[in-house]
Amino acid sequence: MKGFPDLPPIWLIGCLVTAWVLATYLPLLQLFGPLYQGLGVVISVAGATAIVWSAVWFRRKRTTIEPHHTPSALITEGPFRLSRNPIYLGMVMMLVGYVLWLGALSPLPLPVLLFAVLTQRFIQPEEARLREAFGPEAERYFQATRRWL
Repeated sequence: MKGFPDLPPIWLIGCLVTAWVLATYLPLLQLFGPLYQGLGVVISVAGATAIVWSAVWFRRKRTTIEPHHTPSALITEGPFRLSRNPIYLGMVMMLVGYVLWLGALSPLPLPVLLFAVLTQRFIQPEEARLREAFGPEAERYFQATRRWL
């Protein structure tokens, strides 16, 4: 993957596009109706809200939001009280909402795939950097706050 911009939004966009392609050209079965489409919109908006709320805290703490950089602050306030990874949680929520809105069976596995990619490629290395940068403070935070929800 040399030269690939390995960033979570790229993975999310790839999953969103893949979901659309699958739902359009290989739907297999239409599972979800208007009720689920409305629920999908609500879940997607909630996910986007979590992302924006989290980004505000990165700005307040004046630390990097980029996943491959070492942070200068450990954020434990705001949405980070509820989840160690509210931005990634928001991304998965947006994808779940979109899949529900599309209504087709074929893109259903994509949120699980995004969850796995975010955990392996981003969350685990970020946790290692936080442990290295903040030691016992990071460990206490990890013990007190769930990774996802």
